[in-house]
Amino acid sequence: MDEPRVPTDGGASDVVALARTVARLRARVDALEETLATSTLRERAKGALMAWEGLSAQAAEAALARRAEERGRSVADECWTVLGATRPAGRAGASRGDAASGTGSDGPDVDAVQAVFDSLPGPAVLLTPLWSPVPGEVEDYRIDAAAPRSADPAGRRGGELVGRRVLETYPGLAGTEPWRGCAGVLLTGVPYESGPFPYEEAAVGAPRRTTWTVRAARLGGRLVVTWARHGEAAREAHRRHRMERLGDLGWAEWNVRTGEVAWSEQTYRIFGRDPTEAPPTCEELPSCVVPEDAPRLAAAVRRLLREGRPLDRTFRIATPAGVRHLRLVAEAAAGGEGPADEVHALCQDLTAQRRAEQALLESEREVLAQQGLLEAERALAARLQQALLPRQEGTLVVAGLRTEAFYLPAQAGLSVGGDWYSAVELPDGSGLFVIGDVAGHGIDAVATMAQLRFTAKGMVVTGSPLPDALVRLNALLMHAPEGRPLTATLVLARYRPWDRSVTWAQAGHLPPLLVRGGVAGYLAPPAGIMLGATSDCSYEERRFTALPGDHLLLYTDGLVEHPGEDIAVGLDRLARLAGGAARGAAGAEHLTVRLTEALSPTRRDDICLLHLTLPADGV
Repeated sequence: MDEPRVPTDGGASDVVALARTVARLRARVDALEETLATSTLRERAKGALMAWEGLSAQAAEAALARRAEERGRSVADECWTVLGATRPAGRAGASRGDAASGTGSDGPDVDAVQAVFDSLPGPAVLLTPLWSPVPGEVEDYRIDAAAPRSADPAGRRGGELVGRRVLETYPGLAGTEPWRGCAGVLLTGVPYESGPFPYEEAAVGAPRRTTWTVRAARLGGRLVVTWARHGEAAREAHRRHRMERLGDLGWAEWNVRTGEVAWSEQTYRIFGRDPTEAPPTCEELPSCVVPEDAPRLAAAVRRLLREGRPLDRTFRIATPAGVRHLRLVAEAAAGGEGPADEVHALCQDLTAQRRAEQALLESEREVLAQQGLLEAERALAARLQQALLPRQEGTLVVAGLRTEAFYLPAQAGLSVGGDWYSAVELPDGSGLFVIGDVAGHGIDAVATMAQLRFTAKGMVVTGSPLPDALVRLNALLMHAPEGRPLTATLVLARYRPWDRSVTWAQAGHLPPLLVRGGVAGYLAPPAGIMLGATSDCSYEERRFTALPGDHLLLYTDGLVEHPGEDIAVGLDRLARLAGGAARGAAGAEHLTVRLTEALSPTRRDDICLLHLTLPADGV
């Protein structure tokens, strides 16, 4: 075995020279570290002033120098003051572990914080910020103390986390909302609490997504951070609370043996009670309801407690917000000493449902009452109309014209319409034929129809020309009582058998249809607007000579109008059918029946039709 080599005098000199060189290099490294730490400190302080006071970089530099001079301290000491920290003990600069990294780690002793953490039931850590070379930005945090329940996804707990960096234990936190919130706490000192935020843990096998809430507070130049994981129990409680709120439900539990009572928050709200008040016992529950409902509920509670029979009752309670309708469903749980050691119950607020049911019931009553009134009005109007406009059986001969009159009421609705006709022989032997349509339905329409029917006949009988009669009828409607139908359409036709002349006038009505020689055509209407439209009106009349075999149709719009169809289409259809019927082997006998059956299988409006025929022999 070789002996150790002992340096000679020359060798000793070399060792001494080497040691001196190492010492010089170490001093230079320390000086460089000191310069770097001081520069970083100044940049951090400048960044803080720029963020807090809105200064430029040059103005922040000048402000640091001015404050240091005013307070008789060095710029470095002023930088530590601005950052809310105390210069680390030792040398004038900062230690390699703290100042060079920009930690600003003043505050209570770490051991004292750890002693507090050791007694905490939940996770908590003390974080020292590791500042970035960029002023005002945190590069990472170092864990200097940790509560025993603190853990990272890798399974390290408590003391195993101390000395590690946050991004080493929770790499996914960088750039998240809690990360930014913690940086804000360092700058402002205002405590921070995040909302529930998702975090993807790098678990073995596959990443696991969890939800957390983070709280942070500044402690000197460090942060105290706590967090809570939203587990299945919390999510289940949230679901239950949401279900109770949406369904107006609450739960209650009574321990019959110990007298303990537990109500959910929603149950207190439903009963209108202050949560700070003790809830009633199961036996006291009937005293909470209105007196009328108390006996039935008390009997049901007794059966529940003595016999274990389930309870399902509705009752009313008086609350500051008014009377509420509640449903209580409860069952007993036996523990061996009796039929009911515990009672578990659900209550539901049925107030909105009861109000809706009551409103619906009242609405139904109003509808039935209104329907009864409408039925009575229809019956009265129908009787009045029948008295004024009796059904015609067979055909009549009026002033030498074979006359068929037809009236069909609408198939839908409760109101009787204002369609009407008149066919009378005048004292001079001529015939007056009228067909009209009063706007509206019901008693008012029938009353207006009666006025027009009798007034028109009276005017013509007394010798008034047809246009003058229409002017007076218009004035009659213009002065009608309020609430009565104010408009109507009308056709007046007068036939003189001695010269077979037909004189006619109209007030906004559809034109008569003349079928001659199997060809149907509408008469060109004279001027005239509907009755009741304006007091400034005038009417004209026209005249033609009837020929043997002619057919003249006077009708109301219900015969030709179909929903969603242009009325011109209905008029063309009427002319086509009437012309075809007149050319048929059976002639135009009972033409009114044929037309109404063909044109109006489903009627939404009344139909009135007058069919006037001049016999072929002209007699």
